[in-house]
Amino acid sequence: MTPSFDQLKNQLRKLPGFGLRSAERVALHLILEKPEASEDLIRALEHAREHIRKCPVCGNISEEGCREDDLCEICSDASRDRRLLCIVEHLPDLISMEKSGAFRGLYHVLQGKLSPINGIGEEQLNLSSLRERLATGEINEVILALSNDIEGEATCHFLQENYLNAEHIQVSRIGFGLPSGGNLFYADSTTLRSALDGRKSYR
Repeated sequence: MTPSFDQLKNQLRKLPGFGLRSAERVALHLILEKPEASEDLIRALEHAREHIRKCPVCGNISEEGCREDDLCEICSDASRDRRLLCIVEHLPDLISMEKSGAFRGLYHVLQGKLSPINGIGEEQLNLSSLRERLATGEINEVILALSNDIEGEATCHFLQENYLNAEHIQVSRIGFGLPSGGNLFYADSTTLRSALDGRKSYR
């Protein structure tokens, strides 16, 4: 293969879900088999990079200029139950929850979980806006929808002790139907509904 092809392949391999073979297939598709598709992809990436932002409130995906204060579609939706907040690790977890149709409250994306061995502390998580949201007094139930592993459990304890200790806030934790070490992103809609319906108090 050529140096330019290897460079493209190696960049694709850095993307989530891409191994060596899948990176090679996509690179060949874009450059040789369907070169016109690469132009569409480049334009879409450039447009997305210019316009897509993180919602300043919850961390969800948002588009600049589409709504007041660049809020995401969920935060702007007046029909959502604003008393109910679901905390997830990453944006794909939020997307999975929305696809299940099992939740009609608001979300907060932490953008990770506490992991000292990986250098992730509270400073690396999306916590400042969480404190501001809780301080309004509007939220009265928080659902911790973090992965069912040691780091997820440690993050739940940290949040409960430092952010969710107000008496008026009911804290619950999903887990029913999710295997040990399980991640929301890989759970199907039925499992997510069961996990929400079977949530238990975390106090």
